[in-house]
Amino acid sequence: MINWWKALAIILLLYTVIAGFLIGVPRLAILNETIRNLYFHVPMWFTMILLFLLSTIQSIKNLGNGSMEADRKAIEYVNTGIIFGVLGTITGSIWAQYTWGAWWTNDVKLNGSAITMLIYLAYIILRNSMEDEQKRARISAVYNIFAFVMLIVFIGILPRMTDSLHPGNGGNPGFDTYALDNNMKLVFYPAVIGWILLGLWIASIRLRISKIKENIES
Repeated sequence: MINWWKALAIILLLYTVIAGFLIGVPRLAILNETIRNLYFHVPMWFTMILLFLLSTIQSIKNLGNGSMEADRKAIEYVNTGIIFGVLGTITGSIWAQYTWGAWWTNDVKLNGSAITMLIYLAYIILRNSMEDEQKRARISAVYNIFAFVMLIVFIGILPRMTDSLHPGNGGNPGFDTYALDNNMKLVFYPAVIGWILLGLWIASIRLRISKIKENIES
């Protein structure tokens, strides 16, 4: 039987897609209709960051008590987070083309996002390079914590200290200051919740698959 939060995820995402394209949005210069991408691009990054945070928490647990279950959760949260990171990058690139005139610009937040994704891909490569489970779990746990710190630096701190085209960074006003009107709030906040629930749902499926594979192998 489907859990209530899974049903809620489906309802919120259906609402996001339908209302996101039908409800009126502010007519702003340059942004125009592309502002609707706010319902997709930004929540995907929020979901990615949350999943990476949950993965970091599980890595800390593993270092504390050696739990292999925590290690399994850590890698699956990262795997799912990377999916949303890729989707966030794609939707951001499309948005950039229509608003900034290029698929990719030399923007500190864009470059920081790319570096962060590479750091987490290296985490997966690191894990696959080791056979011993306990050694793999502990070394990758330390690296995972380092990766999340780098995420905060590259996505959260550096863009606020230097020039950036992104709203809310480099002296630019945030969307909540000049664009996120009441109509958009009616879609944006449910979209954030819906995408996050979808991310947790995918992670839970990956965890079950991982457990099944482990049982088959053992």
